[in-house]
Amino acid sequence: MAHRVQETAQVHETAQVGDGSSVWELAQIREHAVLGEGCVIGRGAYIGTGVRIGDNVKIQNYALVYEPARLADGVFVGPAAVFTNDHNPRAVAADGSLKQASDWEAVGVDVAEGASIGARAVCVAPVRIGRWSMVAAGAVVTKDVPDFALVMGVPARRAGWVGRSGERLEDLGEGRWEDPRTGDRYREADGVLAEDATEEKVEQ
Repeated sequence: MAHRVQETAQVHETAQVGDGSSVWELAQIREHAVLGEGCVIGRGAYIGTGVRIGDNVKIQNYALVYEPARLADGVFVGPAAVFTNDHNPRAVAADGSLKQASDWEAVGVDVAEGASIGARAVCVAPVRIGRWSMVAAGAVVTKDVPDFALVMGVPARRAGWVGRSGERLEDLGEGRWEDPRTGDRYREADGVLAEDATEEKVEQ
């Protein structure tokens, strides 16, 4: 199954685009970037040099994913979200001379499986966005986000837990949580949430 690239998109000849993926108008995929299978890159989105993107990832219109970001399978990046790559950004060096690419070391955002980044959110590298977590629209992430965490605000702070479905988990007490859509159970300990394989799924 072939991929689809719109005529106005720019995909560098060294970039790899997986089968079944679509790259829409005015998007740019830079040198040596790797895009997995079944992905969607929206209008005007930017994928930096050497960025690695897994399968079934959706990057919405005008999102900016700067190198050396890494996105695992099933990640969602909302419209106009930004992944930075310079912890101490300056246009010029201390002596006033224009900085060159060799004058700084890029740092990246690492997004784990199934995580979602809301519209116009900013992830300030270096940070890790945990598995199946959710960053609210407009949030500014400056610290690592735990698995299954819902974070929001400026700077982003945890405001709850979410399941694989994206729904907020319901508190069952004693560190136990449940996804109201799927019935999946989770257990919290010391600020860490994990899927609970010891309890049977509750049928809805």
